[in-house]
Amino acid sequence: MTAKIAFADVEVGTELPAQNFPVTRATLVQYAGASGDFNPIHWNERFAREVGLPDVIAHGMFTMAEAIRVVTDWVGDPGAVVEYGVRFTRPVVVPNDDQGATIEVSGKVAAKLDDNTVRVDLTATSAGQKVLGMSRAVVRLA
Repeated sequence: MTAKIAFADVEVGTELPAQNFPVTRATLVQYAGASGDFNPIHWNERFAREVGLPDVIAHGMFTMAEAIRVVTDWVGDPGAVVEYGVRFTRPVVVPNDDQGATIEVSGKVAAKLDDNTVRVDLTATSAGQKVLGMSRAVVRLA
């Protein structure tokens, strides 16, 4: 695959299409199985509350992975992501109901760099609170 977005067609301030990602308890169990991370804070409400959390929380790496989907969907090639990092600022609390939680992610081109790369800054929130800080990706465009 190659990036479907041309470097020449992108300006600083270009907004990526925002996306919402639903998260349910079932999603967390599936992610735990795939990742091997069976920490009970991600599936056991009683345990999560005993350690001081408001409820079960999503895996940080799951949240991080959902956020970068805004970039990979935009560019059309997951291999175009050269660098990606975040700070975990707040957990995504996932109630045990039919709704679960939603991670809302938006992105904007913050800088044009060398070698046909751009820096994309992401904003990820859940329940009105920022869940990732300093969420940035460097992406090589066509």
